[in-house]
Amino acid sequence: MTLASHLREGDRIFVSGSSNEPSGLLAALQSEALPPHLHFIQFPIAGFNRHDFTQWPNRANHTTFFMTPDLRKADPTRLHFTPMQMRHVYDWVDGVDVVLTQAALDRNGELRFGPNVDFLQAAMNRARVVLIEINDAIVAPAGGLVVDPDVVTDSIRTYRPLFSPAPVVIDEVSQAIGSLVAGLVKDGDCLQTGIGAIPAAILGALGQRNDLGLHGGLIDEGGMGLIQRGVVTGKRKSIDAGLHITGMALGSPALHSWLADTGSVVLRGANYTHELSVIRNIDNFVSVNSAVEIDLFGQVNAEFAAGRQISGTGGSIDFMRGVRASRGGRSIVALPATARDGEVSRIVHKVELVTAARTDVDIVVTEFGVAELRGKSAKARAQMLIELAAPRFRDALREQAHAIS
Repeated sequence: MTLASHLREGDRIFVSGSSNEPSGLLAALQSEALPPHLHFIQFPIAGFNRHDFTQWPNRANHTTFFMTPDLRKADPTRLHFTPMQMRHVYDWVDGVDVVLTQAALDRNGELRFGPNVDFLQAAMNRARVVLIEINDAIVAPAGGLVVDPDVVTDSIRTYRPLFSPAPVVIDEVSQAIGSLVAGLVKDGDCLQTGIGAIPAAILGALGQRNDLGLHGGLIDEGGMGLIQRGVVTGKRKSIDAGLHITGMALGSPALHSWLADTGSVVLRGANYTHELSVIRNIDNFVSVNSAVEIDLFGQVNAEFAAGRQISGTGGSIDFMRGVRASRGGRSIVALPATARDGEVSRIVHKVELVTAARTDVDIVVTEFGVAELRGKSAKARAQMLIELAAPRFRDALREQAHAIS
């Protein structure tokens, strides 16, 4: 029986994304005759996931929750960008027909799903077919989800090293922002950060803190380093004490090898990592997210630039709102003050598209300082945000702020 024989016309097919994309399985399917009007669903990350399913035969469709450079070239009549927070994506994929994912043996020979489980359990909940690529080039994370053989319809075996992203380069601006954000973090806080130069700089500046916790959507080399150095222990977490909770791992072979031997890093779905009722029980939760721009009202645009979708909603709003329910929680938006080599201000009069409402934002950080907005009047917020802009843009912003009362 071929892999394609498990598929039916019009099937809605969930494809695991980021580091757990089953590329070998996808290549095998592409070599077979597929039924028409398949509808692929994936939450991709740039660099990791390059498939444009609108280019597959028989008029396949593609739903994405995140735009990547590759998808900007997709057939717009069959690409469906869907703005949705990660916690809600988890519920949305419950009901797909087919799941394509990756697994590997752990150190003890037990089969576990690979290093991304953010939506996997929901997708498998009612799926008619679950196809798995068992990748012998990796060792599964010790804290990953065990594969129940009863849910597996068919599988193939491959040997395919995972994509390893280029090391993050931390420039002077990122370093300055990282130092300012690290200054807002206290011993015992539980952190959530993203990927990129600023999160790497933040994690790199936390070496003098004690007993930090991790709970979020991802772990990378920065998080691994803090755990190895004893800075992150999770000992003071009000739930999951001693454990480091994540949805996916993104990084080098060294990271994945370490995860294979580190059972304290536990992979959980977005119904746990991004769930408000969970985050509210984590005291002193500090969420750090990035943005494309922020306006004088405090509204955040994290996904739209120059009239086009460049990323997606992601999980930032889930964490911002969870922080509001956490005792001692703080939400931080960290971004450079300018873009395009200093020619464009990221502090603007009004954002191009609102990702996060002004009521979701607590603290904003650029290389020029920190603005603690929670509880401040609209006029005070605008004045504080102007001081975070590059000096050459401040006078124009003051003129635009006159209408804010």
